[in-house]
Amino acid sequence: MRNIKLTVSYDGTDFNGWQMQPGFRTVQATLEEALQPLTGAERVRVNASGRTDTGVHAVGQVVNFRTAALHTPEVFLRATNARLPDDIVIRDAAEVPEDFDANRDAKRKLYRYVIHDGPTPDPFQRRYAHHCRYALDAAAMHCAALALRGTHDFHSFETEWPNRQTSVRTVTHIAVNRCGAYLWLDVEADGFLYNMVRAIAGTLINVGRGYWPAEHVAGILRAEDRNQAGPTAPPHGLFLMRVTYDEAATSDR
Repeated sequence: MRNIKLTVSYDGTDFNGWQMQPGFRTVQATLEEALQPLTGAERVRVNASGRTDTGVHAVGQVVNFRTAALHTPEVFLRATNARLPDDIVIRDAAEVPEDFDANRDAKRKLYRYVIHDGPTPDPFQRRYAHHCRYALDAAAMHCAALALRGTHDFHSFETEWPNRQTSVRTVTHIAVNRCGAYLWLDVEADGFLYNMVRAIAGTLINVGRGYWPAEHVAGILRAEDRNQAGPTAPPHGLFLMRVTYDEAATSDR
């Protein structure tokens, strides 16, 4: 069996999340359906680096699937894209070692949350940025966010607890930047809890609007109590930007 790795982008607006669910339009089901003609009677199952929720987008989602089909990665890319709807596209395809697993082998993921704080909503970005009716202090938000860098228990930023064996994660990069009326929160970590980035975004918005001082976020982190943090920001501002792997995991040996 060959192992094929795909890098996929999708607009999550009209998908009911990544994971296949009977009766619902999902990214996984749409991708598997488009791949099926290339593998014949063989049933393809795509394995993702992680699930995205309803309304969440991806620029660099990574998946892999195993197949006996002899098509080159380039044929998989072109032929599958020809069958995919306009809101999903395969950006890259490659053959990888048989033991590569898009989920287990992921070392880091980078998520971006986009916020618009202009005086009126932008109708052209309503699917891709959360409009905040408060003018936000991006510098205060960035200062507050730095308290989350490093290895911590992120239970305060996790919903539906417990859904993992541990709430400890390592954030390797976190920053808030602004360009005009748009802000974006970037968070890169070795793993994420359910709604973790959206909870961080909602908390930092409270800082940016002046509801909490920047130093309050460190106390929220130490509390390990979801009730102490801010609201979960809406899904449509969230993008999975990239997934990082060790080079050895994706290179033929």
